Amino acid sequence: MKTIISLLSLKVIKEKDEKYNLEQRVTRPEVAHDVAIKVLEMHERPEEIMALITLDTKNKITGVFVVSTGTINASLVHPREIFKRAMLQNAASIILMHNHPSGDPDPSVEDIEITRRLVEAGNIIGISILDHVIIGDEYNFYSMAENSVGGL
Repeated sequence: MKTIISLLSLKVIKEKDEKYNLEQRVTRPEVAHDVAIKVLEMHERPEEIMALITLDTKNKITGVFVVSTGTINASLVHPREIFKRAMLQNAASIILMHNHPSGDPDPSVEDIEITRRLVEAGNIIGISILDHVIIGDEYNFYSMAENSVGGL
């Protein structure tokens, strides 16, 4: 009996290029907040969305991805979905972002736990999570890295 082996190829397809007035390098959580507001308009979304920014070794943005769309108070995300995009971008590190449609950016217990799990997964595969920024509204956000929460 012969075995059939499929030869496969995986490619990244660029959806679009747009210019935004953003800093070139992500050195502060405010830059991630700007991306969430200007690029993804997370503050206007009626449901939670989880997104990530992929970064190169100099913390320059190489991509922005929406990973999950949820309900008004929850968004399910699997580490595989996050790190698949990071690996396809050859990212050295990533920043996680999600919104709270209520406008309150404080993290829930679930937010902290999923961040801790994602940090552990990133450590195993060699992709650092620099921050998890929660968007409350256009002006308010919470940085887990600045507050040493979730293993950051």
